[in-house]
Amino acid sequence: MTSLKTQVAKLARGLLTEPIPGAPDAEFTILPERIDEAAAVLGFAADHGLRVLLWGGGTHQGIGYPVTPDVSLGTARLNRVVDWQVADLTIVVEAGVLVADLEAQLEQRGQTAVLPETVPGATVGGVIAAGLSGWRRLRYGPTRDRVLEVVLATGDGRRVRGGGRLVKNVTGYDVPRLAVGSYGALGLVGQACLKLWPLAADRGMVEVSDADTALRSSYRPLAVIETESKGVVYLAGTSAEIEVQARGLGGRLVAGHRWPEPPAGRWELILRVPAGDIGRFVARLRKLEWLFQAAHGVGEIRFAAEEAEPGDLSALRDEAEAAGGALVVTRAPSGSTFDPWGSPPRTFDLQRRVKAAFDPMGIANPGILPGGI
Repeated sequence: MTSLKTQVAKLARGLLTEPIPGAPDAEFTILPERIDEAAAVLGFAADHGLRVLLWGGGTHQGIGYPVTPDVSLGTARLNRVVDWQVADLTIVVEAGVLVADLEAQLEQRGQTAVLPETVPGATVGGVIAAGLSGWRRLRYGPTRDRVLEVVLATGDGRRVRGGGRLVKNVTGYDVPRLAVGSYGALGLVGQACLKLWPLAADRGMVEVSDADTALRSSYRPLAVIETESKGVVYLAGTSAEIEVQARGLGGRLVAGHRWPEPPAGRWELILRVPAGDIGRFVARLRKLEWLFQAAHGVGEIRFAAEEAEPGDLSALRDEAEAAGGALVVTRAPSGSTFDPWGSPPRTFDLQRRVKAAFDPMGIANPGILPGGI
């Protein structure tokens, strides 16, 4: 180990740091300043059989099977805006840029990356790796549709660029879509080019009694969110447009947007089902009296509880999987034996081959994916 420590210290050249707060114990903690440095660390780890935990803001680390690392590789120093083409509605950023900081900067020029709105401390790389989308997905589509290019430090130490800095791009393999939702199993998403959207001239929201009916009667709302206490339609456009829609919804128009904070508890989960089945699963959650936020038209429900019976969770998962969906744990009490993923997907063998192509030694977030990939 002494020899290995010496080699790591020489490789890292001052990039070794104290452990990252909240991260699992690791022998080495490294914060690279360039993507090439991250690739070199991953290549070294592959050569020496060291397990590497990839760490952004730590906000999505409860998803998947836990990783017991030898090395923690963080993105805190990969925090630069590389290129911003305001007229072309694209921006290139490094993985460690905070989502909140990026959106605040974009807002000054009337633009948005449409990333998750209410995850304090989340990084761009973490959101991409976790495949998470914000509430505005109903109108603008998921995060994966806005990732035009990625630079990936693979699990075997290569620096791979995929996609291109054009909205219309058909060159090469679709590496960006492989990276979105990969949970670090292919390597470190070090840099990404994102498609941007202009901010609407005016924004407002209307409280409704029936979210499902409101969705059908609204014209391109940003989001229709139902919680255990109310439903809210989020609107954007010109002042005249949102006033007309508010009258049609029969509710009072409130200026601006106030997005709901994610439900919190010892148990936190995401239920993904076909959009048409949302109402049925909302009814199930109401009976269980859990906190929830249902995105109508999208097919996603975030919910939380302080106490949850494994039998209730298993029954809910069985029903979701029967409908073609999934139940994913994002946080669980210490010692929980409830599977974080559920049944492995039908594409399990394909996922395993993709993992092997980018990380043949299996050292990048080893075992985090469904089936322990």
